[in-house]
Amino acid sequence: MTQQEQLIEYITQDILVYLMEEENIDWPEAMRMFYSSATFEKLHDVETGLYLESSAYVFGILKNELRNGKIIQNEI
Repeated sequence: MTQQEQLIEYITQDILVYLMEEENIDWPEAMRMFYSSATFEKLHDVETGLYLESSAYVFGILKNELRNGKIIQNEI
């Protein structure tokens, strides 16, 4: 497993736990929500560099996607 793959796996595991806690859902539902998201696709595209961000940051992107139906870049 490469370092990139390992970082992606750690972030994925964290996000699944965050989803279960915040949405009060079980593991399979959390997996379905995250694995079917555009955020998950972007996390696995190493060209985006998203795997270098914190789990909390990536989870914030996912929450925005779930709320808005798509990924929206927040203004800085």
